[in-house]
Amino acid sequence: MALTDFFRVNLPYGMKKNEDGEWFTFNREYIPLGWNKENFSKNDSFESLPVYTKYRGLTNSFIEKIIESDRNIKRDINGDINMFFFYEDKTNPRNDSSKWIEYFDKVKAFSKLKVKS
Repeated sequence: MALTDFFRVNLPYGMKKNEDGEWFTFNREYIPLGWNKENFSKNDSFESLPVYTKYRGLTNSFIEKIIESDRNIKRDINGDINMFFFYEDKTNPRNDSSKWIEYFDKVKAFSKLKVKS
């Protein structure tokens, strides 16, 4: 699937956690969204920038409360959530306009999380 429109390029499809408990948000092609480094140069790339972030309150139970379907949650061998998706093909708001409220409710819930310092 190509990045063919604003929705697929710029809006969150999911989040993934690394081994240090830090998360990044990615688009429909699993490309990271956003930069969390204030001063970067044109020589910086996704690989060189720290796009992973720790959030207070981003726990398994928080994620399970917002992302209701287990189909949209991936776990490691210990059962900890290491990736999840805000929507799937049948709940994609771009394909079904009745799903926008559900999608933005999820994004709003995650937008309240504060960065751990």
